[in-house]
Amino acid sequence: MLSRFVVVTGCSGAGKSQAMKSLEDAGYTCVDNLPPALADHLLSLAQQQGIARLALSLDVTTGGVYGDALAALAAFEQRGIGFDLLFLDAADEAIVRRYSETRRRHPAADGESLTTAVDRERRALAPLRDRATEVWDTTEYTPHALKRRLLATYGGPAAAAHLAVHVVAFGYKYGVPLEADMVFDVRFFPNPNYEPGLKELTGLDPEVIAYMDALSETQPFLARMTGLVDFLVPLFRREGKSRLTIAIGCTGGRHRSVYVAQRLADHLETHGVTVVRQLRELVVEA
Repeated sequence: MLSRFVVVTGCSGAGKSQAMKSLEDAGYTCVDNLPPALADHLLSLAQQQGIARLALSLDVTTGGVYGDALAALAAFEQRGIGFDLLFLDAADEAIVRRYSETRRRHPAADGESLTTAVDRERRALAPLRDRATEVWDTTEYTPHALKRRLLATYGGPAAAAHLAVHVVAFGYKYGVPLEADMVFDVRFFPNPNYEPGLKELTGLDPEVIAYMDALSETQPFLARMTGLVDFLVPLFRREGKSRLTIAIGCTGGRHRSVYVAQRLADHLETHGVTVVRQLRELVVEA
């Protein structure tokens, strides 16, 4: 059953695309720039599929045969569907600056100046602005600030606090994971690969775990690493980051990195953090 329906509209360059990305991170099914004529059909499909949270970006500039945004909103109301209409606005100077920086064409531009296009679009959007349940001025917003407000307003406490930490064990000889936000190099540990009986095992095996546990540097390192991660996770969460990838690397990605990655993942899970584990080289070899 549809429990939350957010319609996002507003001036081009005021943050609509960022808003949709943020709502997607909060667990919404997002449909960007759908022709208004198809909005009612989309809503029916969402209800049939049991989608709980839906976000739709509407724009009056579609118009014509593509339908009218105000008519689409009226159809929602006739069906008794509740929705929030969020209108994003920004000062003309901010919108002009953003388009100048990205060098993208303004959708309302028709051969005249960017300032004229912004003014024409703003006048066309006036009826939607009047209908909005929320009007936000994003002139001074960074993308992170906009995301924080969106999650706080529409995501609920769970979504606002959600951060999944991906812990990846890898081997340096196969390359550092491109998606890594943080990398810990654990090649300073003695390599179990050269210990009798351990070469064919991995950091998941009890013999390797016992070997790593017995090293004098293991516990001090784990304490410092987990302390740093514990300090950083709330800060990344506060900034609205939805995924943090921590990569742990050793030479081959089978012993030391696997052991440390498992220890870090276990630690985070005991502190209520959502963790996704990836033992990259073990998967490759399998």
